Amino acid sequence: MAAVKGKKTLIRGLKAQFSLQIFALLGMVFLLIFAYIPMSGLIIAFKDYRSVTGFRGFFTSPWTANYGLKHFIAFFKDPWFGRVMRNTLGISVLKLLFSFPAPIIFALALNELRYGKFKRIVQTVSYLPHFISWVVVYGLAFTFLNTQNGLVNRLLTDLGLITGPVNFLASQDTYWALAVITDVWKELGWWSIIFLAAIAGIDPALYDAAKIDGAGRLQCMRHITLPGIRGTTVVLLVLALGGLFSGGMGGSNFEQTFLMGNSVNYQKSMVIGYYAYQTGILNQRYSFATAVGLFQSLISVTLVFMANRGAKKFTGEGIY
Repeated sequence: MAAVKGKKTLIRGLKAQFSLQIFALLGMVFLLIFAYIPMSGLIIAFKDYRSVTGFRGFFTSPWTANYGLKHFIAFFKDPWFGRVMRNTLGISVLKLLFSFPAPIIFALALNELRYGKFKRIVQTVSYLPHFISWVVVYGLAFTFLNTQNGLVNRLLTDLGLITGPVNFLASQDTYWALAVITDVWKELGWWSIIFLAAIAGIDPALYDAAKIDGAGRLQCMRHITLPGIRGTTVVLLVLALGGLFSGGMGGSNFEQTFLMGNSVNYQKSMVIGYYAYQTGILNQRYSFATAVGLFQSLISVTLVFMANRGAKKFTGEGIY
């Protein structure tokens, strides 16, 4: 009887949430088609696949030597391996150090604004750059930083800080800083939305009680706001650590390198995603490119599990 009653309850619940179930089903179908089915192509990382064999070659191509690890070994032995790993980690770590705390600080500052209209305007303006493509971002960077009539070079020259124009866009010394600055500018407002939502979920009675006890704004921020968004902060930090090999929070290393990288700064701009594209896709070494991408993904998944385990151990919070 209990089993029959539970089954009827489940059916009634499904009928009551029919529209929501349809939305969930569509999402699952989308993930199945565009996320899980394409993963079958990972098999060519262990095979000598040639494009002339088409889709059938995914399964008929011969297995590689060294127990299917030929392309992985070739990547590890490539002279570019160390430099690519250094650039990927270096840029991603810098982005994490600057891009992760920036939205938190920005959200805390917005939360303290008391003029609602001005607050909404600032919010809108801040997250608009997220919807701008990296092509436009590069165009803006070129407008401000070019050596001919760039505003930055003209300003620094007029202030006497430099004697001549600096080619920021074609310099190995400035690429990492440029990558971090453009990423922070583009994603600051978008990520702050999550933290603002977490702040909005804090019970206002806590602030009222703290003010009655004489707490100021900074004390309320320290003892109420920051602890209140700790769970959200930990989850996003875990995900950001997992994305170290793909570009940090924004996941934009490839796009930045594709647009901002050039023959002058490639020693500092070449990251693992662009390396796979350049040496694998452009040269039609599809198996090699797949092996590099699979290696990147495995490292990212490992970092997520490690970061989540550490977060659970030290803070009690995590993504699962």
